[in-house]
Amino acid sequence: MNPVIVVHGGGASNISKDRKERVRQGIIRAATEGYKILKDGGSAVDAVEGAVTVLEDDPEFNAGCGSVLNVNGDVEMDASIMNGKDLSAGAVSAVQGIANPIKLARLVMEKTTHCFLTDQGAAKFATAMGIPTVPKEQLVTERNIRRLEKEKHEKGAPKPDCEKNLGTVGAVALDCNGNVAYATSTGGIVNKMVGRVGDTPCIGSGGYADNNIGAISTTGHGESILKVNLARLTLFHVEQGKTLEEAADMSLGYMKSKLKGLGGVILVSKAGDWAVKWTSASMPWAAAKDCQLHSGIDLDETNVTDLP
Repeated sequence: MNPVIVVHGGGASNISKDRKERVRQGIIRAATEGYKILKDGGSAVDAVEGAVTVLEDDPEFNAGCGSVLNVNGDVEMDASIMNGKDLSAGAVSAVQGIANPIKLARLVMEKTTHCFLTDQGAAKFATAMGIPTVPKEQLVTERNIRRLEKEKHEKGAPKPDCEKNLGTVGAVALDCNGNVAYATSTGGIVNKMVGRVGDTPCIGSGGYADNNIGAISTTGHGESILKVNLARLTLFHVEQGKTLEEAADMSLGYMKSKLKGLGGVILVSKAGDWAVKWTSASMPWAAAKDCQLHSGIDLDETNVTDLP
């Protein structure tokens, strides 16, 4: 198989001009890293973990060191990963003081008999696995402190949750052995209650991977995504014979009409086709296949460059 990787930097209501180029470079860097792993013979799981790690380490994205803050001003992160070969999956939620939750999610998948660890249990497991903790303030950016203050100040303003707070990062990949995988990671939503968990770590909502169908990673309003099981719903449409674009349009359309929920998805099929779709204002994305890199942020925008 010709390897493929697609990454997203989260659905967004609007990305300011000064941030756009940094976001664009970050998403391209992540896709390039994931594609290099695939070209070097790495697995789909290696590739999605590698790409998401790049985004967790980039303060422009709502994951890892760019995570938004909860009501107490703390970072609580969620992540999940899945291997389409055997449906093995790993997830963590409400984790603090860890630079790369996606790495912890992979360890849950590969080193435990469980799928999902949360909060204190996830923290103890991280320590047992030798994952270093980072000072909590290291994950807090000035931008996110300002965002929290603004959110608390505007609490009474008429701006439905469904339209902001869409940031997540994710990746899907197909490797040369025909295996697919997804990874999704997030800091959640600004000013969330302590212990709030969204769609990102929930298998079937934040993502899904099955070699018989393909892989998907989602982004958007977490509560809406959870209610429709967006990831599995989209792949169900693919199973029914829809194209990736049709499947994405159907499931995102259903979520929007039923719940007014906005979001986006990235998909790769078992045959190596890929698609990106969103209903939010924008969604930074990049896809690498056949030594070409496709990328964009806004609707009707696609840039294509050759990869070395």
